[in-house]
Amino acid sequence: MAVQKLYAGAKLREIRSRLGLTQKDFAAKLGVSLPYLNQMENNNRPVSTTVVLALAQEFGQDVTELGHSDAERLVTDMREALADPVFADGAPPLADLRLTASNAPALARAFLELHRAYRQTHERLASLDEALGREGAQLQPSPWEEVRDFFHYCDNYIDAVDRAAEHFAAQLGRGDPRSAMTRFLESSGITLRLARTDVLRHFDSDARILTLSSLVPAETQTFQMMLQVALLHQDALLEATLDLARFQSDAARSIAKIGLANYFAGAALMPYRAFLETAQDTRHDLELLAGRFGTSIEQVAHRLSTLQRPGAKGIPFFFVRVDQAGTITKRHSATRLQFARFGGACPLWNVHRAFETPGRFLRQLAETPDGVRYISLARDVSKPGGHFDAPVRRYAIALGCEVRHAAALVYADGLDVSRDSAFEPIGISCRICDRPNCHQRSVPPLERRLTIAPNHRGVLPYQVD
Repeated sequence: MAVQKLYAGAKLREIRSRLGLTQKDFAAKLGVSLPYLNQMENNNRPVSTTVVLALAQEFGQDVTELGHSDAERLVTDMREALADPVFADGAPPLADLRLTASNAPALARAFLELHRAYRQTHERLASLDEALGREGAQLQPSPWEEVRDFFHYCDNYIDAVDRAAEHFAAQLGRGDPRSAMTRFLESSGITLRLARTDVLRHFDSDARILTLSSLVPAETQTFQMMLQVALLHQDALLEATLDLARFQSDAARSIAKIGLANYFAGAALMPYRAFLETAQDTRHDLELLAGRFGTSIEQVAHRLSTLQRPGAKGIPFFFVRVDQAGTITKRHSATRLQFARFGGACPLWNVHRAFETPGRFLRQLAETPDGVRYISLARDVSKPGGHFDAPVRRYAIALGCEVRHAAALVYADGLDVSRDSAFEPIGISCRICDRPNCHQRSVPPLERRLTIAPNHRGVLPYQVD
C-alpha cells in the first residue's frame, strides 16, 4: 500500500514563527538545507522523516499535529461562501481553493472574513441610514459568528481552560458531583436556593445567593452551579484567554466569556483523562457516560467532540445540534466532515429524522461526496419547560466519526460496515454538493453545468452534467 506523503508547509511556517527563528536557523536545527526547507514550507516537497524526528527531538513538537490541518474546513467554508450569487460567474475551481487553503490559510480566512462582512452589510442596508446617523456608528461583524469561529478553529479544545477544570475536579474529589458542588458553594459563602421559575440561573453578587430553577433536570442544575463557579473563581484565566483571542467587539468578548465558562463547566464535570478512559472502557456509550458523570446525553456528546488534547487525543468526532427548521445551533467537527455555515444541513442526514423517534438513538452509515465514510448517531434532546404552560424546546443532536473507528463504538455493533450499499449518500449543503441525482436537492450545485430539457422531466427539473 502506498504511503501517503505529508505536506504541511503552513504548519512548518507556524512552528518556525512561534519559535522566532529565521529560515536559515530553523533549517540548521532540523538538519536540512535552506532551499529544502523553503520547498517544504511552500508545499513543493513533502515533510521528510528527518524533519519529523528533528521536530520531536529538538523542539518537543507533537508530530501528530503536522497531519492535522484546517485546510479541509477552510475549503468547505470557502466553497459555501462562493455559493453566494455574487460569485455566480467567477467561482474558482476546487483545486485552486485547496491550494489556497494549504499554502495560504491566512489569506483564506481573510477572504471568509471579507465575505462575512459583505453579507452582514447587505443584510443591514435597510437600516443603514439610521446606523450612519449615529455618531461613531459602524457595521460590526456578528458577535455570535465571531465566537463560533473562535471555537471552530481552536478545534473546540481550549487547553489552559481544560487543564484548569481537570485540576478543579480533582480538588472536589470523587462522588456525586451535585453534592460536591453544593458543599463547594457553601464553603465559598454562597447560598444555594431552588425556585419554581423559568429563569435558569440567577446570582445575586451582593447577597451571595445563587438561585436555580427547580423545573429543570438535576444535571442541568449541577452544570449551572459549575458555570457560576467558573465565572467567580476562574475569572483571571477566562480573561487571559479572551485577551489572546482578540475579539473585535465587546459583545463578542462577552459571549465568548460565557462560552468559556460553559467549556470549563463541562470539562470539570467530565475531567479529561477520567472521561477519556471511561469513554474508551464503555465504547463511548452515551447513556453509561451520562450516568457515570451525572450529566446529560447532550453534554456527553459535546464533550466527546472536545477530546483533542495533544498527546492524549480521543476519537475525532463531529457534533452538531439542529432545531426543527434544520438550522444548526451548535456545530463542531474534529473530522474531515464540515457543516454548512450558511443555511441548513443535508436533509438525508439522520439527525433530521430524530424528531420522528423521540427517546431513541438512530444509527446511520453515511458517505460524503469526497468518498469518506462515517457512522452517525442521532437522537432528539427536546427540553420541556417543567410545567404545563411552558413551551418545549425541540432539538436533535448528531455525533459521529469516520467508520474506521467503528470497532470502538458500541453503536456500530451489528452494522455491516464492509458492505458498500449500507452507506447512504449525504452532503454538506446543496450548493456545494455535486451529486448529480440526489432526490432531495433544493438548488443546483455551484460548480456543475445544468441542462434544461423542456420535453423531459425527471426527479429534478434539470440535469446536472
